[in-house]
Amino acid sequence: MARVICIANQKGGVGKTTSSVNIAAALCQLKKRVLIIDMDPQGNASSGLGVKRFGTQDSSIYQVLIGEKNLHDVLQQTSEEGLFVATANPDLVGAEIELVDFERREYRLKDSIATISDEFDYILIDCPPSLGLLTVNSLSAADSFLVPLQCEYYALEGLSQLLNTAGLIKKGLNPRLSIEGILLTMFDTRNNLSHQVVSEIKTHFADKVFEAIIPRNVRLSEAPSHGQSIFSYDSKSIGAKRYLSLAKELDERVQKRILKSQTSEPAKATEQAQQPDNSPAPEPQGEVNA
Repeated sequence: MARVICIANQKGGVGKTTSSVNIAAALCQLKKRVLIIDMDPQGNASSGLGVKRFGTQDSSIYQVLIGEKNLHDVLQQTSEEGLFVATANPDLVGAEIELVDFERREYRLKDSIATISDEFDYILIDCPPSLGLLTVNSLSAADSFLVPLQCEYYALEGLSQLLNTAGLIKKGLNPRLSIEGILLTMFDTRNNLSHQVVSEIKTHFADKVFEAIIPRNVRLSEAPSHGQSIFSYDSKSIGAKRYLSLAKELDERVQKRILKSQTSEPAKATEQAQQPDNSPAPEPQGEVNA
């Protein structure tokens, strides 16, 4: 079953879509089978992988959310081996309003993902830069969320709001939701402020911060205009090397978590079997582990 990771930050321009595309491509370099679900009406993750969003006007994630098509029917193979995308288009703007009257409106994406989860190792959801119903759907469908954070002064301002929203969703809609990690992006080695931001974030979030830091890199900026990931465009660039390191780190975290859950389940079952029938069950946690 796929690990579903939502890549989210309501602040725009932090490298969210660049990270979605290149983390997915890097995981494919590790021989993983990956799906990107583009939930941003701008459709940049789709075009960044060479899939023209207007060419799939009648076969996008919008049709899936409103119930016109199954998720499997809208998947597009990209030029990257093992990488598929469910495209977005501007119709998604209207989905925020249309979904209001739907049953299980917060779970439309989750229910769709359940039908194809066994076909992939990872499903990455590229969220819009907002905290509306599209992002709520994404977080409700995810096992965890990854936050790209720009190495600049205002980076932390929106993070607390996102964590609060994720905490509410964990409490009310998705009890399994956790933070996968914080990814520092657009790091400038020549800028003292970048170093200060990295230090401050690592102090606050410790091991939740990925060791791999994504630098400012011209090749990373150029790749989307060619409809390619950094691995297709320039696999020897520093950007490609850092995203590959990140993918290895991410996959290692996920595999450790899976192994831990597999070993803890038998122990938990044994412990529950030894409890008296009137023993109270442990209460679910209402906060995101940050």
